[in-house]
Amino acid sequence: MSYLDTTIDVYKAAAITPDIGLCCTTSPIWQLPGLSMPKIMQEMNYGCGTTVHPRDLANNPNILYVGVGGGMELLQFSYFSRKKSGVIGVDVVEEMLQASRENFVQAEEENDWFNSDFVELKKGDALDLPLADESIDVAAQNCLFNIFKADELKKALQEMYRVLKPHGRLVMSDPICDQTMPDHLREDEKLRALCLSGSIPMKDYIKMLTDVGFGTVEIRAKRPYRVLSPNHYDVEENIIIESLEVCAIKDPMPSDGPCVFTGKAAIYYGNDEYLDDKKGHVLMQNQPLAVCDKTAYALADLNQKDIHITPSTYFYDGGGCC
Repeated sequence: MSYLDTTIDVYKAAAITPDIGLCCTTSPIWQLPGLSMPKIMQEMNYGCGTTVHPRDLANNPNILYVGVGGGMELLQFSYFSRKKSGVIGVDVVEEMLQASRENFVQAEEENDWFNSDFVELKKGDALDLPLADESIDVAAQNCLFNIFKADELKKALQEMYRVLKPHGRLVMSDPICDQTMPDHLREDEKLRALCLSGSIPMKDYIKMLTDVGFGTVEIRAKRPYRVLSPNHYDVEENIIIESLEVCAIKDPMPSDGPCVFTGKAAIYYGNDEYLDDKKGHVLMQNQPLAVCDKTAYALADLNQKDIHITPSTYFYDGGGCC
């Protein structure tokens, strides 16, 4: 039995008998007029953070969600894409798909605007998505890809990239860990299935995205998640795991490398009205500008004493230099 088989068994059981807090902290429910979230969906909310933001769902997009859980995020996405098969949910676990179908019946009773036809559920593997090339505007996954080992993670990201339209968005929430994860934990199939020991460093996570071809990466949030402590796990010191919320955009790759936003900002406070670096970046006097890491390094290389560049906050909310 491979670690992927173990993962299927874990989530098959969680589909049959909801397991609150199975592997992750629960993500918040969107508070929107007329949206009522069935209790069963909340109990089956197997995610580690927030994925898609409502602003990602403008203009009636086609939405893909991989790893359906109890259908909570699918229902939330449907609020913005009220068309037949506007939201597609893919899962390899048949029991989870069936649970979602049943939960949507309850959702129809609680939401007069919702129709189960808004969501198309497909049995399929994240490593071989049953969708056409460039057919999706927004793709998402929540606390799934961290389960994969490196080769499978690369394939899953390639598949998301393949099905996204140009400038489409891949929005994800996953645990990360910047410490060295002991090998015996990494090889523990149950811990990997529980979204713990598969966590990789943030820089490696970002590199996996850019290596696939995403030209823009936004770090939207980084939050505390779990502690693997010696009194509960076979470790010599505390292993700190965080939850990362990231958006990768299928933009063309810039000639000088990807634009990665980690929450840096630049402020020009010189005597002129603005500063133009002659590379497409204009800083108005004393007006903070969100900058990608690449631009932050370039501005620092100017060696001007009247530019302040902040450290990464690991919170990016749009706009900025690119």
